[in-house]
Amino acid sequence: MKGLAALLLSIFVAMFCWGVYGPVLAVGRAGMEGSSLKPFICVGIAYFLIAVLAPIVTLRLKGEVGHWSSTGIIWSLAAGAAGALGALGIILALAFRGSPVFVMPLVFGGAPVVNTFLTMYWSKSFKQINPVFISGLILVIVGAATVLIFRPQHGPAPTAAHATEATATEAPAGGATPHKQVIGANESQAQRWGMVTLFTAMTALSWGVYGPTLHRGQMAMAGSRLRPFICVGISYFLMAVIIPCLILVQWEEPGRFTFTGTVWSLAGGAAGAIGALGIIMAFNFGGKPIFVMPLVFGGAPVVNTFVSVTQAGQWGDLHPFFFAGLIVVVAGAVTVLVFAPKPAPHPPAGDKQPEAAPA
Repeated sequence: MKGLAALLLSIFVAMFCWGVYGPVLAVGRAGMEGSSLKPFICVGIAYFLIAVLAPIVTLRLKGEVGHWSSTGIIWSLAAGAAGALGALGIILALAFRGSPVFVMPLVFGGAPVVNTFLTMYWSKSFKQINPVFISGLILVIVGAATVLIFRPQHGPAPTAAHATEATATEAPAGGATPHKQVIGANESQAQRWGMVTLFTAMTALSWGVYGPTLHRGQMAMAGSRLRPFICVGISYFLMAVIIPCLILVQWEEPGRFTFTGTVWSLAGGAAGAIGALGIIMAFNFGGKPIFVMPLVFGGAPVVNTFVSVTQAGQWGDLHPFFFAGLIVVVAGAVTVLVFAPKPAPHPPAGDKQPEAAPA
C-alpha cells in the first residue's frame, strides 16, 4: 500500500509541477519587463541546482545502480537539449503574446503524439497501428483547433512588458534610431499568431522527443536514474545559461533582471525539474509509461488551465467550446499514448520453433 501511495504521489507531483510551469514562467517573464533570455537563464540555473548538484551529492553519499557510458551520456545530453529547446519555445510563444491558457494545452496535446510516433519509428511498430490510435490522433487535431478558435479573446490588463512593446520602436528625440526592440512589437496580428503557433509546435516537438531519447540514455546506463538526470541538467545549463549569457554580452535585450521576475522564473525552472524528477520516481515505485505518462499529460493541462484562468481573471471570457476542446485534446492525447502500437515481443532464448525435418 505504501508503494501505491508513493507512486500516486509521484504522478501527482509531476502533473502539478508541469501544469503550473507555464503560468509561473509567464509571471517571471512579465516581472522582467518582457525579457525572453533572462527568464530562460533562470530556468537553466534552477535545472542546474536540482538536476546536477543535488543528484551528484546523492550519488556521492548513497550511490546508485547503473554506470556511466558514452552512449548513455550522448542520448541523455540530447534529451536535455530537447527539453531546453522546449522551454525556450514556451518563452518565445509568451513573448509573442501567446497565453498559457491555450499554449500549454496545445503543447501537452502535441507532445504525446510526437513521443508516440518517434517510439513507433524506433521500435518499427507502424504495422501495428489500430483504428483507436488513429481516432486519438484525430481527437488531438480537432481539440487543438477548437482550443485555438475559441481561445479567450480579451486578456487581462496590459502589463508593463506590453506597454513597452507599444513604445519601444518610437524614435527618441533628435531622430536617433532606437537600439532596443521588443519581440513582436511591429508584428501584425496574423504574423504574431503565426509565431505563437510556430513556437508552440517547436515545444511540442522538443518535449515529444524528450522522453524516448532520455529512455535510450537511461537504458545505456544500465537503468540508472540520476546519471541521465545529471546529463539533462548539464544540457540545460549549457543551453539556458552559458549560451544566453554570451548572447547578452553582444546584444542588449529589452527588460532587466528584477527580484520578482528572477524568483518567479527560478520557480518555473524548479517546477519543470521537479516534474521530471516526479516521472523518474514514479518509474522507481513500479509505474509504467503506459499509464504514468497518460495521467501526467492528461492532468497537467487541466492544472494549467485552472491556474492560468484564475491568474488572469478570465473565467468570464471562456467559451464552453474552449473547455470542450481542452477535454478533447486531453482525451486524444491519452488515447494516443494508451493505444499506441506496441512492438511484438521477442521470443525467449530456447523457445525457437523446431525446424521441419527435410523431406
